[in-house]
Amino acid sequence: KLKLLILFIFFVSAISKDEAEDSKTKTSGKLPFNGYSDEFLDRLEPNGNIPNDKDIRYGWGDGLERDTVKRQLSVSSDSKLLDEDIHEETRVILRPKKPPRPKSEVFLNNKADQTQKRRTKRFSAFGGDSPFGKSEAYIKLEPLGEGSYATVFKGYSNLTNQVVALKEIRLQEEEGAPFTAIREASLLKELKHCNIVTLHDIVHTRHTLTFVFEYVHTDLSQYMERHPGGLVYPNVRLLLFQLLRGLAYCHRRRVLHRDVKPQNLLISEIGELKLADFGLARAKSVPSHTYSHEVVTLWYRPPDVLLGSTHYSTSLDMWGVGCIFLEMITGVPTFPGVREVYDQLDKIFKILGTPSEESWEGVTHLPGYSLHKLSFYQSQKLGLAFPRLYDIFEGENMASSLLQLNPDKRIDAEEALRHKYFSSLPKKLYELPDEASIFSVEGVHLMPENRAPGIKS
Repeated sequence: KLKLLILFIFFVSAISKDEAEDSKTKTSGKLPFNGYSDEFLDRLEPNGNIPNDKDIRYGWGDGLERDTVKRQLSVSSDSKLLDEDIHEETRVILRPKKPPRPKSEVFLNNKADQTQKRRTKRFSAFGGDSPFGKSEAYIKLEPLGEGSYATVFKGYSNLTNQVVALKEIRLQEEEGAPFTAIREASLLKELKHCNIVTLHDIVHTRHTLTFVFEYVHTDLSQYMERHPGGLVYPNVRLLLFQLLRGLAYCHRRRVLHRDVKPQNLLISEIGELKLADFGLARAKSVPSHTYSHEVVTLWYRPPDVLLGSTHYSTSLDMWGVGCIFLEMITGVPTFPGVREVYDQLDKIFKILGTPSEESWEGVTHLPGYSLHKLSFYQSQKLGLAFPRLYDIFEGENMASSLLQLNPDKRIDAEEALRHKYFSSLPKKLYELPDEASIFSVEGVHLMPENRAPGIKS
Protein backbone atom coordinates (compact mmCIF):
# COMPACT_ATOMS: atom_id res chain seq x y z
CA LYS A 1 0.00 0.00 0.00
CA LEU A 2 2.84 2.38 0.82
CA LYS A 3 4.45 1.74 -2.58
CA LEU A 4 1.15 2.41 -4.37
CA LEU A 5 0.70 5.67 -2.43
CA ILE A 6 4.21 6.88 -3.36
CA LEU A 7 3.67 6.03 -7.03
CA PHE A 8 0.34 7.89 -7.02
CA ILE A 9 1.92 11.04 -5.50
CA PHE A 10 4.78 10.93 -8.04
CA PHE A 11 2.29 10.53 -10.92
CA VAL A 12 0.24 13.56 -9.80
CA SER A 13 3.41 15.68 -9.39
CA ALA A 14 4.59 14.80 -12.91
CA ILE A 15 1.27 15.82 -14.43
CA SER A 16 1.33 19.16 -12.55
CA LYS A 17 4.87 19.86 -13.76
CA ASP A 18 3.94 19.13 -17.40
CA GLU A 19 0.96 21.47 -17.17
CA ALA A 20 3.16 24.21 -15.71
CA GLU A 21 5.70 23.77 -18.53
CA ASP A 22 2.93 23.92 -21.14
CA SER A 23 1.58 27.09 -19.56
CA LYS A 24 5.00 28.65 -19.51
CA THR A 25 5.58 27.78 -23.18
CA LYS A 26 2.28 29.31 -24.24
CA THR A 27 2.98 32.58 -22.48
CA SER A 28 6.51 33.02 -23.83
CA GLY A 29 7.69 34.60 -27.06
CA LYS A 30 6.99 38.29 -26.48
CA LEU A 31 9.25 40.94 -24.99
CA PRO A 32 7.91 42.62 -21.84
CA PHE A 33 6.78 46.20 -22.17
CA ASN A 34 9.60 48.00 -20.42
CA GLY A 35 10.14 50.98 -22.67
CA TYR A 36 8.70 53.19 -25.34
CA SER A 37 9.11 51.79 -28.85
CA ASP A 38 8.43 53.03 -32.37
CA GLU A 39 5.30 50.88 -32.62
CA PHE A 40 4.15 52.08 -29.20
CA LEU A 41 3.98 55.69 -30.45
CA ASP A 42 1.25 54.59 -32.85
CA ARG A 43 -0.72 52.84 -30.12
CA LEU A 44 -1.26 55.60 -27.61
CA GLU A 45 -4.64 56.00 -26.03
CA PRO A 46 -7.03 58.41 -27.83
CA ASN A 47 -6.21 61.19 -25.34
CA GLY A 48 -2.48 60.94 -26.09
CA ASN A 49 -1.56 59.29 -22.78
CA ILE A 50 0.77 56.37 -22.28
CA PRO A 51 -1.10 53.28 -20.99
CA ASN A 52 -0.40 53.06 -17.27
CA ASP A 53 -0.49 49.65 -15.58
CA LYS A 54 -0.52 50.18 -11.83
CA ASP A 55 0.46 46.53 -11.28
CA ILE A 56 3.74 46.92 -13.17
CA ARG A 57 6.65 47.56 -10.83
CA TYR A 58 10.16 47.83 -12.13
CA GLY A 59 12.94 50.34 -12.60
CA TRP A 60 15.14 51.76 -9.88
CA GLY A 61 14.67 49.01 -7.26
CA ASP A 62 15.46 49.25 -3.58
CA GLY A 63 16.43 45.61 -3.09
CA LEU A 64 16.41 42.16 -4.63
CA GLU A 65 12.86 41.60 -5.82
CA ARG A 66 11.07 39.46 -8.37
CA ASP A 67 8.26 41.11 -10.31
CA THR A 68 5.88 39.95 -12.99
CA VAL A 69 6.06 42.29 -15.99
CA LYS A 70 3.16 42.30 -18.40
CA ARG A 71 3.04 43.89 -21.83
CA GLN A 72 -0.06 46.04 -21.86
CA LEU A 73 -1.14 48.27 -24.73
CA SER A 74 -4.40 50.10 -25.12
CA VAL A 75 -6.51 48.63 -27.93
CA SER A 76 -9.08 50.85 -29.62
CA SER A 77 -11.57 49.89 -32.30
CA ASP A 78 -9.27 51.05 -35.07
CA SER A 79 -6.04 49.75 -33.55
CA LYS A 80 -3.72 47.52 -35.54
CA LEU A 81 -3.39 45.36 -32.44
CA LEU A 82 -6.75 43.75 -33.17
CA ASP A 83 -5.07 41.69 -35.90
CA GLU A 84 -2.16 40.61 -33.73
CA ASP A 85 -1.76 37.79 -31.26
CA ILE A 86 -0.68 39.47 -28.03
CA HIS A 87 0.58 37.24 -25.24
CA GLU A 88 1.99 38.09 -21.87
CA GLU A 89 5.28 36.86 -20.53
CA THR A 90 6.28 36.27 -16.97
CA ARG A 91 9.77 37.65 -16.60
CA VAL A 92 12.01 37.83 -13.57
CA ILE A 93 13.87 41.07 -13.09
CA LEU A 94 16.62 41.04 -10.51
CA ARG A 95 17.32 44.49 -9.14
CA PRO A 96 20.47 45.05 -7.12
CA LYS A 97 20.45 47.26 -4.09
CA LYS A 98 20.63 50.91 -5.02
CA PRO A 99 24.09 52.23 -4.09
CA PRO A 100 24.80 55.85 -3.14
CA ARG A 101 24.76 57.98 -6.28
CA PRO A 102 28.35 58.33 -7.52
CA LYS A 103 29.82 61.45 -9.00
CA SER A 104 30.44 61.63 -12.73
CA GLU A 105 34.19 61.92 -12.18
CA VAL A 106 34.24 58.23 -11.22
CA PHE A 107 33.27 57.36 -14.77
CA LEU A 108 35.07 60.14 -16.58
CA ASN A 109 38.37 59.04 -15.05
CA ASN A 110 37.79 55.30 -15.36
CA LYS A 111 40.16 53.95 -17.99
CA ALA A 112 39.79 50.28 -17.17
CA ASP A 113 37.12 49.74 -19.80
CA GLN A 114 38.67 51.86 -22.53
CA THR A 115 40.05 48.77 -24.22
CA GLN A 116 36.52 47.51 -24.81
CA LYS A 117 34.97 48.21 -28.16
CA ARG A 118 32.61 51.18 -27.86
CA ARG A 119 29.61 51.92 -29.94
CA THR A 120 29.41 55.13 -31.94
CA LYS A 121 28.24 58.36 -30.31
CA ARG A 122 25.03 58.37 -32.33
CA PHE A 123 24.17 54.77 -31.38
CA SER A 124 20.46 54.43 -30.70
CA ALA A 125 18.91 51.66 -28.66
CA PHE A 126 15.92 51.80 -31.00
CA GLY A 127 17.95 49.98 -33.62
CA GLY A 128 19.04 47.09 -31.39
CA ASP A 129 17.52 43.66 -30.87
CA SER A 130 15.06 45.06 -28.34
CA PRO A 131 13.27 48.39 -28.85
CA PHE A 132 12.66 48.77 -25.12
CA GLY A 133 15.03 50.66 -22.85
CA LYS A 134 15.92 49.25 -19.45
CA SER A 135 16.55 51.38 -16.40
CA GLU A 136 19.38 49.14 -15.19
CA ALA A 137 21.34 50.10 -18.31
CA TYR A 138 21.85 53.64 -16.95
CA ILE A 139 23.25 55.12 -13.75
CA LYS A 140 22.02 58.51 -12.58
CA LEU A 141 24.69 60.96 -11.50
CA GLU A 142 24.30 64.57 -10.36
CA PRO A 143 21.27 66.67 -11.40
CA LEU A 144 21.84 69.26 -14.14
CA GLY A 145 18.57 71.15 -13.99
CA GLU A 146 14.88 70.95 -13.17
CA GLY A 147 11.76 72.11 -14.99
CA SER A 148 8.04 72.10 -14.30
CA TYR A 149 7.57 68.43 -15.13
CA ALA A 150 11.08 67.02 -15.70
CA THR A 151 14.51 66.82 -14.11
CA VAL A 152 17.70 66.40 -16.14
CA PHE A 153 20.52 64.30 -14.68
CA LYS A 154 23.99 63.60 -15.84
CA GLY A 155 24.17 59.85 -16.33
CA TYR A 156 26.34 56.94 -17.38
CA SER A 157 25.39 54.33 -19.97
CA ASN A 158 26.44 50.75 -19.34
CA LEU A 159 25.59 50.06 -22.99
CA THR A 160 28.10 52.46 -24.54
CA ASN A 161 30.36 53.30 -21.56
CA GLN A 162 29.64 56.96 -22.20
CA VAL A 163 28.24 59.88 -20.23
CA VAL A 164 24.65 60.69 -21.19
CA ALA A 165 21.92 63.14 -20.18
CA LEU A 166 18.83 61.62 -18.53
CA LYS A 167 15.66 63.70 -18.84
CA GLU A 168 13.37 62.16 -16.23
CA ILE A 169 9.71 63.09 -16.70
CA ARG A 170 7.36 62.56 -13.79
CA LEU A 171 4.18 60.74 -14.79
CA GLN A 172 0.87 61.81 -13.33
CA GLU A 173 -1.11 58.99 -11.71
CA GLU A 174 -4.23 59.64 -13.77
CA GLU A 175 -2.97 61.54 -16.81
CA GLY A 176 0.10 59.50 -17.77
CA ALA A 177 2.89 61.19 -19.76
CA PRO A 178 2.61 64.88 -20.72
CA PHE A 179 1.73 65.26 -24.36
CA THR A 180 4.78 67.50 -24.86
CA ALA A 181 6.97 64.54 -23.90
CA ILE A 182 5.23 62.26 -26.39
CA ARG A 183 5.60 64.89 -29.09
CA GLU A 184 9.29 65.41 -28.33
CA ALA A 185 10.00 61.68 -28.49
CA SER A 186 8.15 61.10 -31.74
CA LEU A 187 9.88 64.03 -33.46
CA LEU A 188 13.42 63.42 -32.22
CA LYS A 189 13.37 59.80 -33.33
CA GLU A 190 12.80 61.03 -36.89
CA LEU A 191 15.35 63.88 -36.82
CA LYS A 192 18.92 62.68 -37.37
CA HIS A 193 21.27 65.63 -37.77
CA CYS A 194 24.55 66.76 -36.25
CA ASN A 195 22.98 70.04 -35.14
CA ILE A 196 20.04 68.37 -33.40
CA VAL A 197 20.50 66.62 -30.07
CA THR A 198 20.46 62.81 -30.36
CA LEU A 199 17.84 60.78 -28.51
CA HIS A 200 19.51 57.44 -27.70
CA ASP A 201 16.83 55.62 -25.74
CA ILE A 202 13.58 55.89 -23.77
CA VAL A 203 12.88 54.07 -20.51
CA HIS A 204 9.30 53.79 -19.27
CA THR A 205 8.61 52.80 -15.67
CA ARG A 206 5.54 53.10 -13.49
CA HIS A 207 6.34 56.59 -12.21
CA THR A 208 8.73 58.06 -14.79
CA LEU A 209 9.46 58.37 -18.48
CA THR A 210 13.20 58.89 -19.03
CA PHE A 211 14.71 60.21 -22.26
CA VAL A 212 18.35 59.25 -22.74
CA PHE A 213 20.11 61.99 -24.71
CA GLU A 214 23.68 62.47 -25.79
CA TYR A 215 25.47 64.54 -23.15
CA VAL A 216 26.42 68.02 -24.33
CA HIS A 217 28.77 70.23 -22.35
CA THR A 218 26.76 73.47 -21.98
CA ASP A 219 24.17 75.68 -23.68
CA LEU A 220 24.45 78.98 -25.52
CA SER A 221 23.02 80.96 -22.60
CA GLN A 222 25.71 79.67 -20.22
CA TYR A 223 28.36 80.07 -22.92
CA MET A 224 27.51 83.77 -23.33
CA GLU A 225 27.44 84.24 -19.54
CA ARG A 226 31.00 82.90 -19.33
CA HIS A 227 32.08 85.28 -22.09
CA PRO A 228 30.28 88.57 -21.31
CA GLY A 229 30.34 91.52 -23.65
CA GLY A 230 29.60 89.53 -26.79
CA LEU A 231 31.36 86.70 -28.61
CA VAL A 232 34.18 87.12 -31.11
CA TYR A 233 32.70 87.61 -34.54
CA PRO A 234 34.15 84.52 -36.30
CA ASN A 235 32.59 82.35 -33.59
CA VAL A 236 29.24 84.10 -34.00
CA ARG A 237 29.34 83.19 -37.68
CA LEU A 238 30.04 79.49 -37.02
CA LEU A 239 27.39 79.22 -34.31
CA LEU A 240 24.78 80.98 -36.45
CA PHE A 241 25.62 78.75 -39.42
CA GLN A 242 25.04 75.64 -37.31
CA LEU A 243 21.76 76.99 -35.92
CA LEU A 244 20.49 77.69 -39.43
CA ARG A 245 21.74 74.31 -40.62
CA GLY A 246 19.74 72.50 -37.93
CA LEU A 247 16.61 74.58 -38.49
CA ALA A 248 16.79 74.18 -42.28
CA TYR A 249 16.82 70.41 -41.75
CA CYS A 250 13.75 70.65 -39.49
CA HIS A 251 11.87 72.97 -41.82
CA ARG A 252 12.52 70.73 -44.83
CA ARG A 253 10.72 68.04 -42.86
CA ARG A 254 7.93 70.46 -41.99
CA VAL A 255 8.85 70.57 -38.31
CA LEU A 256 8.72 73.90 -36.46
CA HIS A 257 10.75 74.12 -33.27
CA ARG A 258 8.64 76.97 -31.80
CA ASP A 259 10.93 77.61 -28.83
CA VAL A 260 14.22 78.89 -30.25
CA LYS A 261 16.17 80.55 -27.44
CA PRO A 262 19.76 80.33 -26.08
CA GLN A 263 18.77 77.89 -23.31
CA ASN A 264 17.62 75.39 -25.94
CA LEU A 265 20.83 75.54 -27.99
CA LEU A 266 23.42 73.13 -26.61
CA ILE A 267 27.15 73.73 -27.18
CA SER A 268 29.68 70.89 -27.12
CA GLU A 269 33.28 71.23 -25.98
CA ILE A 270 34.47 71.71 -29.57
CA GLY A 271 31.70 74.18 -30.40
CA GLU A 272 29.05 72.00 -32.01
CA LEU A 273 25.65 73.66 -31.64
CA LYS A 274 22.64 71.37 -31.21
CA LEU A 275 18.95 72.22 -31.15
CA ALA A 276 17.28 70.72 -28.08
CA ASP A 277 13.98 70.68 -26.18
CA PHE A 278 11.47 69.81 -28.90
CA GLY A 279 8.61 69.58 -26.41
CA LEU A 280 6.83 72.50 -28.06
CA ALA A 281 7.77 71.55 -31.62
CA ARG A 282 5.09 70.56 -34.08
CA ALA A 283 5.24 68.33 -37.13
CA LYS A 284 2.37 69.09 -39.46
CA SER A 285 1.66 70.93 -42.66
CA VAL A 286 3.00 74.47 -42.51
CA PRO A 287 1.73 77.15 -42.27
CA SER A 288 -0.55 76.24 -39.38
CA HIS A 289 -3.16 77.64 -37.00
CA THR A 290 -4.31 77.30 -33.37
CA TYR A 291 -1.20 78.77 -31.81
CA SER A 292 -0.67 79.10 -28.06
CA HIS A 293 0.65 82.43 -26.81
CA GLU A 294 2.77 80.66 -24.22
CA VAL A 295 4.92 78.82 -26.73
CA VAL A 296 8.03 80.99 -26.99
CA THR A 297 9.85 82.85 -24.24
CA LEU A 298 8.77 86.49 -24.40
CA TRP A 299 12.12 87.93 -25.52
CA TYR A 300 12.29 85.68 -28.57
CA ARG A 301 8.61 85.77 -29.51
CA PRO A 302 7.86 87.35 -32.93
CA PRO A 303 5.63 90.45 -33.17
CA ASP A 304 2.95 88.67 -35.23
CA VAL A 305 2.42 86.20 -32.38
CA LEU A 306 2.55 88.97 -29.77
CA LEU A 307 -0.24 90.72 -31.69
CA GLY A 308 -2.39 87.61 -31.52
CA SER A 309 -1.86 86.02 -34.92
CA THR A 310 -2.79 82.33 -35.05
CA HIS A 311 -1.35 81.86 -38.54
CA TYR A 312 2.29 80.86 -38.25
CA SER A 313 4.95 79.15 -40.29
CA THR A 314 8.73 78.63 -40.35
CA SER A 315 9.11 82.41 -40.00
CA LEU A 316 8.25 81.91 -36.31
CA ASP A 317 11.63 80.25 -35.71
CA MET A 318 13.53 82.76 -37.85
CA TRP A 319 12.62 85.72 -35.63
CA GLY A 320 14.22 83.94 -32.69
CA VAL A 321 17.34 83.33 -34.80
CA GLY A 322 17.61 87.07 -35.46
CA CYS A 323 17.31 87.89 -31.75
CA ILE A 324 20.00 85.33 -30.88
CA PHE A 325 22.30 86.59 -33.67
CA LEU A 326 22.30 90.10 -32.20
CA GLU A 327 22.59 88.78 -28.64
CA MET A 328 25.75 86.84 -29.52
CA ILE A 329 27.25 90.02 -31.00
CA THR A 330 26.30 92.46 -28.22
CA GLY A 331 26.22 90.18 -25.19
CA VAL A 332 22.77 91.41 -24.09
CA PRO A 333 19.22 90.34 -25.05
CA THR A 334 17.99 92.12 -28.16
CA PHE A 335 14.45 92.99 -27.02
CA PRO A 336 14.30 92.47 -23.23
CA GLY A 337 10.67 93.08 -22.29
CA VAL A 338 10.15 93.26 -18.53
CA ARG A 339 6.41 93.21 -17.91
CA GLU A 340 3.96 91.91 -20.49
CA VAL A 341 3.15 91.64 -24.19
CA TYR A 342 2.77 95.36 -24.93
CA ASP A 343 6.01 96.17 -23.15
CA GLN A 344 7.71 93.58 -25.37
CA LEU A 345 6.10 95.08 -28.48
CA ASP A 346 7.23 98.54 -27.39
CA LYS A 347 10.86 97.34 -27.18
CA ILE A 348 10.60 95.98 -30.73
CA PHE A 349 8.78 98.94 -32.30
CA LYS A 350 11.17 101.50 -30.78
CA ILE A 351 13.86 100.10 -33.07
CA LEU A 352 12.01 98.62 -36.04
CA GLY A 353 9.12 101.09 -36.11
CA THR A 354 5.42 100.57 -35.47
CA PRO A 355 3.90 98.63 -38.38
CA SER A 356 1.04 99.93 -40.49
CA GLU A 357 -1.05 98.59 -43.37
CA GLU A 358 1.48 100.09 -45.79
CA SER A 359 4.41 98.13 -44.33
CA TRP A 360 2.48 95.02 -43.24
CA GLU A 361 -0.82 94.24 -44.89
CA GLY A 362 -3.42 92.97 -42.45
CA VAL A 363 -1.56 93.97 -39.28
CA THR A 364 -4.30 96.34 -38.09
CA HIS A 365 -6.78 93.44 -38.11
CA LEU A 366 -4.78 91.36 -35.64
CA PRO A 367 -6.46 91.00 -32.20
CA GLY A 368 -3.67 92.74 -30.30
CA TYR A 369 -3.33 95.75 -32.60
CA SER A 370 -4.80 98.46 -30.37
CA LEU A 371 -4.41 102.19 -31.04
CA HIS A 372 -4.78 102.83 -27.31
CA LYS A 373 -2.02 100.45 -26.22
CA LEU A 374 0.59 100.88 -28.95
CA SER A 375 2.99 103.80 -29.26
CA PHE A 376 4.02 104.86 -32.75
CA TYR A 377 7.69 105.02 -33.71
CA GLN A 378 9.60 105.63 -36.91
CA SER A 379 11.79 102.78 -38.11
CA GLN A 380 15.58 103.10 -38.00
CA LYS A 381 18.48 101.10 -39.32
CA LEU A 382 19.56 98.28 -37.05
CA GLY A 383 23.15 99.50 -37.27
CA LEU A 384 22.19 102.70 -35.43
CA ALA A 385 20.71 100.71 -32.55
CA PHE A 386 23.45 98.05 -32.64
CA PRO A 387 26.64 99.75 -33.93
CA ARG A 388 28.71 96.55 -33.83
CA LEU A 389 26.82 95.36 -36.89
CA TYR A 390 28.87 97.84 -38.92
CA ASP A 391 32.05 95.99 -37.89
CA ILE A 392 30.80 92.77 -39.50
CA PHE A 393 30.71 92.13 -43.24
CA GLU A 394 27.03 91.99 -44.27
CA GLY A 395 26.11 91.83 -40.57
CA GLU A 396 23.41 94.49 -40.67
CA ASN A 397 21.85 93.02 -43.81
CA MET A 398 21.70 89.57 -42.24
CA ALA A 399 20.13 90.88 -39.03
CA SER A 400 17.58 92.97 -40.96
CA SER A 401 16.63 89.98 -43.11
CA LEU A 402 15.88 87.92 -40.01
CA LEU A 403 14.15 90.64 -37.97
CA GLN A 404 11.39 91.63 -40.39
CA LEU A 405 8.16 92.61 -38.63
CA ASN A 406 6.09 91.13 -41.45
CA PRO A 407 6.55 87.34 -41.20
CA ASP A 408 6.09 86.96 -44.96
CA LYS A 409 9.22 89.06 -45.53
CA ARG A 410 11.53 87.18 -43.15
CA ILE A 411 14.33 85.20 -44.74
CA ASP A 412 14.01 81.42 -44.43
CA ALA A 413 16.73 79.11 -43.10
CA GLU A 414 17.83 77.72 -46.48
CA GLU A 415 18.15 81.19 -47.96
CA ALA A 416 19.95 82.51 -44.88
CA LEU A 417 22.61 79.78 -45.21
CA ARG A 418 23.42 81.20 -48.68
CA HIS A 419 23.61 84.80 -47.44
CA LYS A 420 26.74 86.80 -48.25
CA TYR A 421 27.46 86.96 -44.53
CA PHE A 422 28.74 83.38 -44.81
CA SER A 423 30.73 83.93 -48.02
CA SER A 424 34.10 83.51 -46.26
CA LEU A 425 33.28 80.00 -45.02
CA PRO A 426 34.62 76.95 -46.92
CA LYS A 427 32.35 75.70 -49.70
CA LYS A 428 32.75 72.17 -48.34
CA LEU A 429 30.39 73.08 -45.48
CA TYR A 430 27.52 72.99 -47.96
CA GLU A 431 28.45 69.49 -49.14
CA LEU A 432 28.46 67.80 -45.73
CA PRO A 433 25.99 64.98 -45.02
CA ASP A 434 23.37 65.75 -42.39
CA GLU A 435 25.10 63.90 -39.55
CA ALA A 436 28.57 65.34 -40.22
CA SER A 437 29.94 68.18 -38.09
CA ILE A 438 31.15 71.39 -39.69
CA PHE A 439 34.31 70.92 -37.61
CA SER A 440 35.18 67.89 -39.73
CA VAL A 441 36.18 70.36 -42.46
CA GLU A 442 39.84 71.33 -42.30
CA GLY A 443 40.46 74.80 -40.89
CA VAL A 444 37.01 75.18 -39.30
CA HIS A 445 37.23 75.71 -35.53
CA LEU A 446 36.22 78.16 -32.82
CA MET A 447 38.61 80.91 -31.80
CA PRO A 448 39.48 81.73 -28.17
CA GLU A 449 36.86 84.01 -26.61
CA ASN A 450 38.78 87.07 -25.53
CA ARG A 451 36.53 90.08 -25.93
CA ALA A 452 39.35 92.13 -27.50
CA PRO A 453 37.33 94.19 -30.00
CA GLY A 454 40.10 94.02 -32.58
CA ILE A 455 38.76 90.76 -34.02
CA LYS A 456 36.44 91.71 -36.84
CA SER A 457 34.70 89.71 -39.51
